[in-house]
Amino acid sequence: MNINLLVIRTENPEILKEQYEKLGFEFDYHRHRKGPYHYASEQNGFVFEIYPLTKSMKKADGNLRLGFDIYDLSVVIDRLKDTDWIIKSDIKETEWGIIAVIQDLDGRKIELKNK
Repeated sequence: MNINLLVIRTENPEILKEQYEKLGFEFDYHRHRKGPYHYASEQNGFVFEIYPLTKSMKKADGNLRLGFDIYDLSVVIDRLKDTDWIIKSDIKETEWGIIAVIQDLDGRKIELKNK
């Protein structure tokens, strides 16, 4: 089984899109039928979408933890140091590989694993 879709919601879709572009995502802006406009990135059969909050949501779910395999992890972390990403855990070797943990503007922790 492989994950093929991940949707996150935010109060600031444009800013969050810019954050994730710094990780290497490329987004299109569109909508499906009468749904809300949102950002979508598709790579290798995986669709990652950033939607605005629904009317019933007060804030984004900051408890979601994501993980992405990244080429040249040290280069990416160096590039993120002077941005709006929060580096929660710098690069370290673990039993699961070489990883770093960062945090997006909504509080989601993202585990980056060196590919």
